[in-house]
Amino acid sequence: MEELRTTDPSRIGGHRLLGRLGAGGMGVVYLGRTDEGALAAVKVILPEHAGDADFRVRFRREAEAARRVDNPWAVRVTASGTEDEQPWLATAFVPGPTLSETVARCGPLPARSVRVLGRLLARALASVHAAGLVHRDVKPGNVLLAADGPRLIDFGVARITDATALTAADLVVGTPGFLAPEQAGGGAAAVGPAGDVFSLGCLLAYAATGRPPFGSGAVDALLYRTVHGAPDLDGIDDTGLRALLEALLAKDPAARPTAAETDERITEDAPDGSIEWLPENVVRLIADRTAAPLALPGIDATVVDDPEPRAPAPARRKLLLLGGAGALAAVGGGAFAVGEWLRRDDAAGTGGSTTRTWTIGVQADLSGPRGADGRAQERGVRLAVDRFNSRTDKPFALKVTALDDRGEAAGAVRVAERFTRDHDVLAVVGPTDDPATGAVLEAYDEAMLPLVTVSSLQAAFPVRSMRSFFQAAPSDVALAYPIRDRLVLRPDVRRLGVLVDRAGGQQAYLTGYYLNRIVVDTTDGTTYPRVVPVGTRDLAPVVADLLAHRSDAFFHAGDPAGAARAARTLAATSYGGPRMAMHTAMGPRFLKDAGDAAEGWEFVSPCIGTTAPAAREFAAAHRKKYGEAPARWAAEAYDAAGLVLAALTALGRPDRPPARSALVAKIAASSYRGVSRDYAFDESHRLKGQAAHVHTVRGGAFHYLGPAPTSGH
Repeated sequence: MEELRTTDPSRIGGHRLLGRLGAGGMGVVYLGRTDEGALAAVKVILPEHAGDADFRVRFRREAEAARRVDNPWAVRVTASGTEDEQPWLATAFVPGPTLSETVARCGPLPARSVRVLGRLLARALASVHAAGLVHRDVKPGNVLLAADGPRLIDFGVARITDATALTAADLVVGTPGFLAPEQAGGGAAAVGPAGDVFSLGCLLAYAATGRPPFGSGAVDALLYRTVHGAPDLDGIDDTGLRALLEALLAKDPAARPTAAETDERITEDAPDGSIEWLPENVVRLIADRTAAPLALPGIDATVVDDPEPRAPAPARRKLLLLGGAGALAAVGGGAFAVGEWLRRDDAAGTGGSTTRTWTIGVQADLSGPRGADGRAQERGVRLAVDRFNSRTDKPFALKVTALDDRGEAAGAVRVAERFTRDHDVLAVVGPTDDPATGAVLEAYDEAMLPLVTVSSLQAAFPVRSMRSFFQAAPSDVALAYPIRDRLVLRPDVRRLGVLVDRAGGQQAYLTGYYLNRIVVDTTDGTTYPRVVPVGTRDLAPVVADLLAHRSDAFFHAGDPAGAARAARTLAATSYGGPRMAMHTAMGPRFLKDAGDAAEGWEFVSPCIGTTAPAAREFAAAHRKKYGEAPARWAAEAYDAAGLVLAALTALGRPDRPPARSALVAKIAASSYRGVSRDYAFDESHRLKGQAAHVHTVRGGAFHYLGPAPTSGH
C-alpha cells in the first residue's frame, strides 16, 4: 500500500482513507475505513471519465447491478456515489493472496482443492450473471484467497475499452491466456457469460498445473492457440477434473455448461468459513496475509489536515504501484567484476602453461538478416577471450568457435547439435534472435550446456524446461518499464500516444501492448493507443487522431521505415513533446529516411553507447583489435563471455573442464559487473532489473544519453 498524496482526499462517502492500493486507466483505488471500523476498497473515477455523460450512465447502471450481486464468494459492493462530482464505488476489503501469487509461491493445487475452488467461483459467477453482468476478466489475479474462502473481485464496474486494449479490432478485452476464443477474436460485443465460464476453465487449469492451458509467450501466438489449439492439461490425472475442464474449455460457447450448471456438476463442497480443503502451506500464506490489516493505523490516525508540512514531491510523475527493483547484490556463488578476471589484460602473450584448451562457442546469425548484429557479438566474445588468454595467471586457456546459423531455425538446430556434441565446448553465447533461440532451447537444455543470449528479447519461449538458458538482456516486456519511466514519469505528460505498426511484427506488437498496460496499471497517466496494419503508408490521419486526443508524449512501435514515416509526419505538425521509437529502429535506415525529422527522437535500448564512461576501455580495446568502434551488441556479448569466464575461474579445477551442470549452477548463483550493466538472474534465469540505456538523435547521428531510469515495476 502506498501513502496518500497531498492531492488525495482524506474522506470519500463516509470512508476515511488510509492509503492507496493501486490505480488504472479508470481511477484510483484507496483503502478506506468506515466510521464503524469496516475496511473497504474505494475506487474513485478519474475526472476525465467523470465528465463523460455516457460513461456516467454506464457506471450508474453497472454499479446498481453490482450491488445486486449477493454471493459469499463474490466481493460485496458496500456503497457507491454515482452522482458525486467524482463517482466512486466501495467494495469489502479482502486481505489475502491472489490465486496467481499462491500458485507461484506454493505450487499447483491438488485435484480436490481445484474442484472446491471451481464450485465456489462458479457460484460467484452465477450471481454475477444473474445480475446482468459479465466479468470479462476472470483470471488468477482476480481471485483472492481469504481466511473463509475465495473471493472473485474486479467485476461490475464500467470499463473504458481503450484503457485495456489498443483498439477494439486489434486487441482484446481481458487477459491473454485466460480468455475465451470469442474474446481472442477481438471485440467486446461477442463476450457473454459463456466467455466467463471458459475463463474459469483456464483459471482452474492454471491452479491444477501451474501454467495457463494455452501456454505463454508472444500475444499473437497465444491468441491463435486459444482459438485453434487444444488446451494443455498434461499432468491432470484426476479423470473427473479433467473432464470438467474439457467441458469448460469447449471452443463453442453453446457447448459449455453455464456457471450454475458447473456448480451442480461439481459434487465436492466446503462448509462456509472453512479452508481445510486447501494445502497446509497455502493456509499458512493466507493466515499471514489476513493478519496484515492488524498493523493498520487506528481510525484517529488519518486526519483531514496534515499538521506537518510534507516534503515536496519530486518534479516528475509518480508511480502508483512501486516494487521489485532493488540494488544488485552478490548471491550464492559470489560477485565478479570485469577487472577481476581481466587483470593484466595488457600483458603480451599467453604466459604460463596449460594442459588443455577449452572452447567458448558463439552461435550467431553471421550472414542472414541480422548478420551485422551476429558479427558484432562474435567480435565481442573474441575480444573477451583474447584478453582472458593474455593473463599471466590464467588457470586455463580458451578458444572461440563461431558457427553461423543464418538466423534460420533449421540452421540453428544444426549448430546446436554440433556444439552440444563437442565436450570441449563449455558454454555458448547466442543465438542472435528469437526464432533461432526458440528452436534450440531443448537441445541445449538436454545437454545442460550453458546458453547465454544478449539479443533474444522475447518475454517467454514456448519451451517448458530452460535450465541451461540465460537471457542476459532485458526482454521486450522489461524494456517497456524504462520506456514508461522516460516518457510518462514527468510533470509535463498526462497521456501517452502509442502507435503500433504491425509491420514491426510480434516484437513491436508486444512492446506496444505491454507499454499501454503498464502505463494504465502503474501510473496516474493515461494512454491513447492506435494500431495500423502492415503496409500503411499515410500516417497523417493516425497521428492527427493521437494529437486530437491530447497525447503529450509519443511512442512508435514498429520497424525503422515506419518510425521514419512517423517522424516525418509528426514533424509536419506543431507537436513539440517527447517522442520515442523502439530500439529496433535505431539504425542508419531511420536516420536516412527521416532526415531532419529524426532530430530529438529517443530510444531505450538494451545496448550501451560506446561513449559511455563504463564502455570507454572496452571501446578502445575494440578499436585496437578491429580498427573501428564497436557496433551494437558487441559490448553485451563481451559481457556475456566475461560472465561465463568469471564463473569458470571461480570453479577452479584447471586440470579438467568442469561439468556443464556445475557451470550452469555457478552462473545462476552469481552476480557480475560488466561493461553494459550488472548481471544477476532470477529463478527463471532471466536478467534481474531493467538495465537499459537511452540514446537520442542529435546533429544527424545517434548520441548516448546514459542509463535508462529505473524506478521499479
